[in-house]
Amino acid sequence: MDSPAVDDLLRGLAPQVVGVLTRRFGDFDAAEDAVQESLLDAAAQWPEEGVPDNPRGWLIQVASRRMTEQLRSEQARRRREERVATQAPADRRTAPPADEAHRADRDDTLVMLFLCCHPALTPASAIALTLRSVGGLTTAEIAKAFMVPEATMAQRISRAKQRIKASGIPFRMPAPEERARRLGSVLHVLYLIFNEGYASSVGSTLHRVELSREAIRLARMAHDLLPDDCEVAGLLALMLLTDARRPARTDAGGTPIPLAEQDRSRWDGTAVAEGVALITATLARGAVGPYQLQAAIAAVHDEATTAEETDWPQILALYGLLERMSDNPVVSLNRAVAAAMVHGAGTGLDMLKALDAGGRLAGHHRLVVARAHLLEMAGDRRAAIDDYREAASRTTSIPERDYLITRAARLAAADHPR
Repeated sequence: MDSPAVDDLLRGLAPQVVGVLTRRFGDFDAAEDAVQESLLDAAAQWPEEGVPDNPRGWLIQVASRRMTEQLRSEQARRRREERVATQAPADRRTAPPADEAHRADRDDTLVMLFLCCHPALTPASAIALTLRSVGGLTTAEIAKAFMVPEATMAQRISRAKQRIKASGIPFRMPAPEERARRLGSVLHVLYLIFNEGYASSVGSTLHRVELSREAIRLARMAHDLLPDDCEVAGLLALMLLTDARRPARTDAGGTPIPLAEQDRSRWDGTAVAEGVALITATLARGAVGPYQLQAAIAAVHDEATTAEETDWPQILALYGLLERMSDNPVVSLNRAVAAAMVHGAGTGLDMLKALDAGGRLAGHHRLVVARAHLLEMAGDRRAAIDDYREAASRTTSIPERDYLITRAARLAAADHPR
């Protein structure tokens, strides 16, 4: 098996093995560290020596051995320090329950998701911990994805694990009421991971494919385990429908291409079909949430064979529902753009002016980009050029900055043809 296939296998097994060791030894922090070491061993050995017949059992055995050695070393150190002549009572963590063999067959992936997305953690900490403990990424890989030093990311992950440990929450699926409260955090973290992968906020590339793919994998896993939850299905549909456009989002040099100008034949038709089928079935079941509405908007875009055929009145109506439900200024921003497509650029500009006055998007380059786009639609090229340049100075994404500068330059050249 080649290295990419091994990596995919390990990422799927990682949360299961962490779950087994956490239940066996009662220490999530140590279990997670031991599993990461076993994953590194497997990534080095399996491509050369072949995947074991029971890869999950191999990882459990190797990680368990590391934890046992660590616990014995820690106990020896404590005995030396305390100068205790007799051995202390055996730690319950070193004695697996009688039904451990049966319990080791459980898939604790969803438990791990809920644990790593605990509301006590900040979104940044929850993302990092989820990618490491559930996604199976190394600290170095996560640090590289978010362009921070590895030591910084290691501290972030360590603090997150310590906070979970201090909370004293047991390693099990939350009770129904608590699960319902915590599910929002789980979905929010997966949503943030996907967005950072699909449109990286910093750096020289627009996409971080490993993050968006990992978010889709985890969302699919959550949907498999919670098939009746409409918002889980909505989030998966949203990711599929959005990621389907990725092949057409940039040119050969990595410069972003606006949705209206993309070659739709390059969109992933299989992902579009799956996403549309998923959101169509989900919306028919009753209660509608924010992720379902966003997926429905994405489906309207994806089902249009050309930009001109986009059903903007339907998109505007969906954004209206979403705005009333979520009270998110970015949703209001998108609704203003949709209103401009239906009622004219002036309407959209008036809505953006009111949104800017509200201050919730103060300094946000997205509002300036939207205003520049609508000013261009309205024929006010000079004001559009100024806003494109201002937005370029505010964004931290190099591809987006280059695109905005180029857009301004093209408008300027059109104003002053040779």
